[in-house]
Amino acid sequence: MAPTDTDLTFASTMVREDLTARQMFERVRANPNRARFGFGERLAVVNIDFQQAYTRPDLFPNTAYVTDPRQIEHTNRISALARAAGMPVIWTRVAYKPDAGDAGVWGTRTNTADSLQNIKYDSERHQFDPRCEIDHGVDLTYTKRMPSAFFETQLASYLVWHKVDTVVVTGGSTSGCVRATAVDSLSHGYRTIVPEECVADKHESYHFANLTDLLLKYADVVGVAEIDAWFAGRG
Repeated sequence: MAPTDTDLTFASTMVREDLTARQMFERVRANPNRARFGFGERLAVVNIDFQQAYTRPDLFPNTAYVTDPRQIEHTNRISALARAAGMPVIWTRVAYKPDAGDAGVWGTRTNTADSLQNIKYDSERHQFDPRCEIDHGVDLTYTKRMPSAFFETQLASYLVWHKVDTVVVTGGSTSGCVRATAVDSLSHGYRTIVPEECVADKHESYHFANLTDLLLKYADVVGVAEIDAWFAGRG
């Protein structure tokens, strides 16, 4: 006998709790039985959209965000460690051509001066934050159009060439391009790690809700000190 709509309603298993997104994240992170992907042998650090549109609230208060004030400092440090170990460091940013015709449907939600599709090539919003320590002679840098750093970019083939098995994702936003890149990273078969201090979002609810989802499904969310320790342990 097939269940009725009433049966299904009473059998609902969706959990409802009066917890903040931060509290939910902390509870999931504290679970001692949570399995981890762990580190492999060679990692890449993929730094997502450290551009002024998103990192400089003094210049662009409507779009920029700061979660951990030392985010860029931590990201610079682990990028330097990877570089010194001969492992790849990648920096992405987003921008569009003058008529925004390459933004696709993503550019149709709004059309204000602050809108995504109005980040133009070589504009102030497109520029990497000057605090980022990018080695342009070694690091891979490129402009992407969509949330994931993998979508229609050279990233996948670059990681294959460098024999990477682990991807560390930093940057912003946690709920947008970081999440999209982490999901694609796992989908490409990489152990995926998100250092908590190195990602940021506009609102803590978005930030912690997505860290929770990443932790449950797609990535290890760790303290950046764990990445420092992994490099130190390699001798």
